[in-house]
Amino acid sequence: MLNRVILVGRLTKDPELRYTPNGVAVANFTLAVNRAFTNQQGEREADFINCVIWRKPAENVANFLKKGSLAGVDGRVQTRSYDNNQGQRVYVTEVMAESVQFLEPKNANAGGGQQQYQSQGGNNFGGPSGDRGYGQQQQQQSQKRNNFNDDPFANDGTPIDISDDDLPF
Repeated sequence: MLNRVILVGRLTKDPELRYTPNGVAVANFTLAVNRAFTNQQGEREADFINCVIWRKPAENVANFLKKGSLAGVDGRVQTRSYDNNQGQRVYVTEVMAESVQFLEPKNANAGGGQQQYQSQGGNNFGGPSGDRGYGQQQQQQSQKRNNFNDDPFANDGTPIDISDDDLPF
């Protein structure tokens, strides 16, 4: 069975960060995702999808995303139910985010880049959470790796000797 959701959209309001009685962070936010087609009036409609993320990524989402921020969400659909104050059964469908990517810089003048924070199953909690030097060091290393002069596959003028036995096809 498969339950996988990938969304890209804009937050409709600032994320709401709360903590469980055990001190576990949980953030709720709503993502407005444009539909791929237009209606009869030629206007593009959107779906408003409730998302939940837990632990350190929840704190990062609350600290670095705000209303209007562009974000990518990877997760799964989950449905739960509860009885409201009137005794009626209420069903809620949400996306349980396993990772959220920040697809825009924090402010327009800050440069670019994507930050990704994963929930369970990953240790990708670094970045802008507190150690600014670490993030800058990563960015500098990334720029060095992307330098054309460091490309091992760049044409250095010498022929490449590959036998037919080395080819995978």
